[in-house]
Amino acid sequence: MSTVEAQVQEEAAPDTHVSSRGLIASVINDAQRLIALEVALAKQEAKELATANGIALGVIAFGGLLAVLAILVAVPVLVVMLVPWKWEAAAVWAGAYLVIGLVLVVAGKARLQFRLPPKTIESLKENKEWALRRVRSNGK
Repeated sequence: MSTVEAQVQEEAAPDTHVSSRGLIASVINDAQRLIALEVALAKQEAKELATANGIALGVIAFGGLLAVLAILVAVPVLVVMLVPWKWEAAAVWAGAYLVIGLVLVVAGKARLQFRLPPKTIESLKENKEWALRRVRSNGK
């Protein structure tokens, strides 16, 4: 049972014979509070998702930067150092930058999440069921 539902039951409990106008006002008031709470929950979940995706995009960008740096450093070094035994070191250096960059890009992509906020969806389902139960019980 949600906290809003508990509050509504506490408010409705002492007054068992509510007029139609009072009942409609109560339902509208409850619906307004529910909508406000849903919006607040959706905002919070969107903020958390945006923060996580911002970090993931930062990791991807840093991985891409390292990959570009590997190419930018490796090409001149390989050209200048094309004497025996020195170019292997430059190739290993560039390969290490490239591998690190690719690993960071893959790790960042794995952290990206594009999905609906699950808590908000679950709460909306619960509120729908609560509203249907309330309407059915008051219609008797």
